[in-house]
Formats: sequence, C-alpha cells, structure tokens
Amino acid sequence: MRPELLAPAGSPEALRAAVLSGADAVYLGWGDFNARRSAKNFSDEEFAQALNFCHERGVRVYLTLNTLLTDRELPRALELAARASELGVDAVLVQDLGLLELLRSALPDLPLHASTQMSIFTSSGARQAWDLGCRRIVLARECSREDTARICRESPAEVEIFAHGALCMCYSGQCAMSALIGGRSGNRGRCAQPCRLPYGVDEKAAGRYPLSLKDSCLAPSLAEAAEMGVACLKLEGRMKRPEYVAVVAGIYARLLREDRPPTAAELSELEQAFSRSGFTSGYWNGQLGPKMFGVRPENAPEPKALFERARADYEKGGPGPVAVDFSCTVLAGQSCTLTASDRDGHTVTVTGPAPEAARTRALEASELEARLRKTGGTAYDCDHVVTLVDEGLSLPASAINALRRDALAALSEARTAPPKRRRVEPTALPEARPHTGAPAYTLSLATAAQLTPELLALGPARVLLPLEVLAGLETLPAGDTQWCALLPRIWRDSDEPLLLAMLERARALGITGAYVGNLGQLPMMKGQGFDLYGNYGLNIFNGRALAQLGAMGLRSATLSFELKLAQLRDLPKTLPAEAIVYGRLPMMITENCLIRDAGRCPVKNPFQDPAPPCGLGHNLYDRTGAAFPLLPAFGHRTEIQNSRPVYLADRQDWKSLGLAFARLRFTDETPEECVRIFRAYQEGLPPAGLFTRGLYDRGVE
Repeated sequence: MRPELLAPAGSPEALRAAVLSGADAVYLGWGDFNARRSAKNFSDEEFAQALNFCHERGVRVYLTLNTLLTDRELPRALELAARASELGVDAVLVQDLGLLELLRSALPDLPLHASTQMSIFTSSGARQAWDLGCRRIVLARECSREDTARICRESPAEVEIFAHGALCMCYSGQCAMSALIGGRSGNRGRCAQPCRLPYGVDEKAAGRYPLSLKDSCLAPSLAEAAEMGVACLKLEGRMKRPEYVAVVAGIYARLLREDRPPTAAELSELEQAFSRSGFTSGYWNGQLGPKMFGVRPENAPEPKALFERARADYEKGGPGPVAVDFSCTVLAGQSCTLTASDRDGHTVTVTGPAPEAARTRALEASELEARLRKTGGTAYDCDHVVTLVDEGLSLPASAINALRRDALAALSEARTAPPKRRRVEPTALPEARPHTGAPAYTLSLATAAQLTPELLALGPARVLLPLEVLAGLETLPAGDTQWCALLPRIWRDSDEPLLLAMLERARALGITGAYVGNLGQLPMMKGQGFDLYGNYGLNIFNGRALAQLGAMGLRSATLSFELKLAQLRDLPKTLPAEAIVYGRLPMMITENCLIRDAGRCPVKNPFQDPAPPCGLGHNLYDRTGAAFPLLPAFGHRTEIQNSRPVYLADRQDWKSLGLAFARLRFTDETPEECVRIFRAYQEGLPPAGLFTRGLYDRGVE
C-alpha cells in the first residue's frame, strides 16, 4: 500500500502549494500551541477555509497541538481542539501527556497522533502511545531502517516517519538548549536553533559546526519504506516558503505515484530548493559521523527559475484531483436532473428547469455531455457521463452549466461535511496533595566514584545511579537510603535484552527503585518489581500529566525544569513531585557521539562496539568561550550539559512549593565537591563559583 504523503503548511499559500502539488495530507498550526509558532500559521477563518479546500480535494488535515502546556493553558487547548474537531480536522498531533489525556477523555472520537516530540523510537514506546489513545506514531528522526521496520511490525498504531527536511541535533522533545541559553523553548514552539551556530569540541569555536546536521533526504528509499509498512511520509518545512513546498511535495508525489527512485535531475532540484551542503540519510542507513553535518551559507542564492516554475505549475493547477461521474436526464414534461458521484461513496442529485420543445435545433446527448465535462477550475475531473435525452427538446446552455455547478457544489458540501463527534465532560483531576514542609533530597550521580561514605552519611532520601553504572558494581555501600536505577533516556529495541539483564543485576544488588525517562520504558518495566518514578525526560508540565503517570503506576515524577518556581507551586500535585534544584541541566542528548565526530574517540563504528569509551573531561565551546561539559550516555551517545549549574541553596522559596523531593544532579563534580554541595544545601550556604538560577525565575517563551 502506498504511504500517505504529508506536506507542511506553514501558511495558507503553502497549503495551496502542497495540495496542488500532490500531497495526500497537510499539517498546520492554528492558535498558540504548536511547535512552529514562528510560522505564519492560520487565522480562525483561514483554518475553516483550509479544511474545506483540502477535504473537497480528498486531502486530510492534521492540526499540530504538539507543545508542552501549563494547567492554565489546557482549557484553551481543549477548546481549540474541540472547535477543530467540530470543523472536521482529521487528527491532532500532541506531545503533552496531560493534553493527550484531556483530549482522549473529552473528545473520544477525535483521532490523536503522537508527535515526534514524544520521543518514540522503540516498539514498546509505540505500543504505550497506542494504549494512551494515539492511532499514529511519528517516530524519532534518529531511527534506522531496521528500527523502523521492527516498529512497523510490532506497533498496532500507524507509523509515520520524516522523509525530507531539516534534522534536529537533539532527540525531539529532549532539547533544552534554546530554552536554557535564550529562554526560547523548543518544547513550546519557540526554538531559536542554537545548533546552527559554530562550536568547538575541546577547542575554540572557529568555523566548525558540530551540531548542524544536513537535511534528510529519503527519496531513494521510498519503496523500501512502503514495503516495511510505513503509513506516512512526512516532509518537514512549515517555516519554508510555498515554492519550496511545491517543489519537494511535487517530486515526492511523483515518485510515489510512479513507484520509482528519483532521477539525477530530481535530486538536483531538491538540493536547489534547500539543502545544507547536500543531504544525508545517515540515520536511516545507520551511518553516523562527520559526513552527516553541513551548513547553509547566509548568501546562498535562491533558485529563482525553479521556484518560478513551481509557482506557475501549482497556480495553474490542472485537472481536479477528484474523479466524478455524471448521470443526467432531460425528459419531456419533467425537471431535468443531474446526479454526481465520487469514488468515496458520495452521491448527490440536483434538479433544473423542465426542457421546452425545440424551435430550431434540438439538444443532442453529445452536446449535453460536452457541457457537463467542463469542470475546469474546480476540484473535479469528469470521468464518466451517462445521459438520457428525449428527442426534440431544448435546454439552454446556461441551464446546463447551472445544473453542473449546483451538482458540484452539492458534492463539495457532502465531501466537506464534518463527521459527527462526541464532546463529553473530561475526567476529573484527582485531588492534589502537595507535600507540606521542605522536600527530601535525592542525589543523582554520574559515576561510581562520586558514591562515597561521606556523601551517604549526609542522609539522602534516594540515591540515583545510571543503570549501566549500577550493573558494574560488586556491592552497594552501606547507607540508609533508597537505591534507584536511572534508566537510559535513549535506547533501541535491540538493547532491551541487555537492559533487562542489567535490571536483574541491579535487583540482586538491592536496588528497589527505577526512574523512567521515556514512555517506552513502562512496558519493559512491567512486572520487574521496582518502584517506578518519572524522570525529567517525560516533560511533565501540568497536573494532568502527573495524574496520567500516577494512573500508569508511577509513585512520583520529576517536573520539567522549564517551569518557573511560581508554576511549580501552582501545578496540582496529583502525584508526589520532584524538581532539580542543583546541577548542570541537560541541554541535548545526541545520537552522534560528539567526541567521536571530532576524532577524539577510539571507537569508529558504534554499531560494532556500542560501549561508550568517552569519559568525562570533554567540553563543547561556543563563540563566547563558554564550556558545556559532554557526558557519555548509553549507546555511545552524548549528553551536552549546561555551562553553569543551577544553584538554589541560598534561597528558601523552592522549599515551599509543595515538592516531595528536591534533586541534586551531579555530573562532572568530584566526590569532594558532591559532599560540599550537599552540605551547602543542608545549611543554606551561598554559591562558591559561577552558577545560574536556571529557568526558575525567568521561565521560557
């Protein structure tokens, strides 16, 4: 079955370009809650017009509501989704777990799609999203062909992949770089794209762009994707101009329609339309490394001839994409009738005036058919015409034309009629039970060396260590604390046997808790016997999301560090809540090992040797000379840390927010520094070095 071609519509003009260039569906933003808030997007009137324009032509429309939302914003988002549902939108893309639960309960008939912002890259993640109500899963761009094929086989939901366009360096939904540097959150649709700036790995940022990936191009792999069961191919580009959309959508539509790979000329046109030093298929092919990276010069020439031709093609249009059959009767003494039918099961009948006796020339069936076939400038292309005309009758050309127009208008009304969908009262939020008193401390460590008797003697409520670090310990030191495993944020289906073996080892050591940072870990952890807690990778931004995790069996959860202190305070604590109050915040987690890409890692092929040999001590430097420590992550990935740690020990306001737990997140600190900082928090001491208040005071856009 041919996959759906899904094109971006960042404006009404781009939507028209996408539809008239052959897209099967478009995705667009309406209102304030979408991941491309800087695109033109659509007004209320334009959104309704877009639905009619698309549905008349058999093109589906997906609304993007794929940002994180506060509790105050959820009612507005629900109203927006409800209005879109009433107008007939075909599906809504979501990221926020709270919004997902709200829409599922209040609008049970509205199809929901899991945005790539939900960080789904395993079949277990796809199944979990299905269980939560998502009927389609947009996979992480980092998935290989093998990853994708397995998820297609094992997921009950449809699978959508990105086929063409810009690649984020960080896993979508896990990037806080734009937020932490400039207060513009990618999770809130305001990414400033700091990954496109120059940086240096263990050296000055001098003309190197280690975070700027080339655009993806899977045009040569469309048949392969279709064969494995990919349901939808997405083209990125809601910030791009309409001519770009027309070029890319037109080529991909042609390739799918003709079931063939692209020609050299078509690949050249794709590159002319937009590229960054060419294209990459590195993620799809499992070929990571420096060849995936590229930049686009500021003075890159615009392909005027290509864009002018593309605009002329879609403005001119052509035969309408909807095949229609006509059946017309012109009988003596009766009103003439015209029945119009499409291939989707819609049939309408309209009537016109009764014919008169011919005074000079009688109406011929061939003349009637010729006039009915004049559907140019509409969404329709006449396929078959059946006529029944009595002899000796006359019917004015104006009456026949009006009959045709009325029939097509009635058919359009039938095709654009929104489906009947229910709206019910959403499930009530469970009673909030904020913690009273100061929160208990949890300690998150990066290495076994940081785990010292002196640190444990200070009495943390929980100690968190990466699962792979725990699996390498012989024993746990003595300490009156709950030991917890930090599950890796990123892994693959093929890693799950290893992770389960590590969990068995952790259980034998006496580990009783586990922090999950991705939806896909919940099915894996079922029946493992650990107390489950939510980590920051789940992006908890509101009380409904907390309640959803509670319903899924979690006992507490870490709130997003993009929330202000006032928002943390006001968030309904439907589940015991935790916040990071000290440490370098994670800015990115990348599939590419930055140290290997810079030539400073002995492992050349991570697929043959997945163990991360890159230790601490490496830094990413920006143009100002700020150093961002690089932390090795499971699967030979890299986690970029903020240049300065959050420090709140000298403040009291965070202790009265209703939090049950406050986390000190240690990354590259020495064992002695870990002890000193923990004591500083217990005693309320001022900072000893450079620090930041994070986003707790200023918040994010």
